[in-house]
Amino acid sequence: MKLNKAILLIILVLLIDQISKIYIKTHFVLGEEVEVFEWFRILFVENEGMAWGAKIPGEYGKLALTLFRLVAIVGIGYWLWDSVRKHASRVLIVSIALIFAGAMGNIIDSVFYGIIFEDSHHQVAAMFPEAGGYGTLFHGKVVDMLYFPLWKGYLPEWIPFWGGDYFTFFEPVFNIADTSISVGVALLLIFHKKAFPSDKKSED
Repeated sequence: MKLNKAILLIILVLLIDQISKIYIKTHFVLGEEVEVFEWFRILFVENEGMAWGAKIPGEYGKLALTLFRLVAIVGIGYWLWDSVRKHASRVLIVSIALIFAGAMGNIIDSVFYGIIFEDSHHQVAAMFPEAGGYGTLFHGKVVDMLYFPLWKGYLPEWIPFWGGDYFTFFEPVFNIADTSISVGVALLLIFHKKAFPSDKKSED
């Protein structure tokens, strides 16, 4: 697979990701929810930290996380370039391109959204507000909106620790960038042998 095709895939994912985020940010109030199906909803939340809402504590935790993401994206980009250069398998290049696109999509939020948008608390955020954004460079929040509460209810009493508790499956709210990363990782796991063929098989 050629590098230009991988770049085209990255651009496509980034466009879908950013268009969806900008639409949600400029049309929804934080916490607003629209039911598409009983098992699928558009729910606007913002993630200040890592996956699953985890955060790095401290005054500079957010900045450290964003800088780490920037370093990581350079490494992923080199991995992609090197894989194309070595004529690696298509599934490996596609997987890396998806992971790169997803990581880049969330980096754009973390780096720029704080200066591009107003905050979304009790209002629909304006883009490029005259008074400035809700944060500073490198301190933006990641926009999430895809919510799949496939099942809600009380767990049976016989389940250890959580028996009788109210439970929602699937609870996390995510975005297109997260989906791209997950699909890329899933492809590597499912097609591991094709993505990383043994030396003997490659020689054959």
